[in-house]
Amino acid sequence: MEQHHLSIRQAAIMTGVPRSTIGDIVTDHVSPTLATMEQLAAGLKTTISDLYESEYK
Repeated sequence: MEQHHLSIRQAAIMTGVPRSTIGDIVTDHVSPTLATMEQLAAGLKTTISDLYESEYK
């Protein structure tokens, strides 16, 4: 999948997830809930698995 470079503000607008929540996820201060991952994936028109890096994907 082509990677899109969005600001936290742009991602928040597209997904409805608060900027502070996205910022905390990006900086590894919190782990997102499944509901948040679903909301992010839907708003960004991608899949949940495309939102994270893992050797187990």
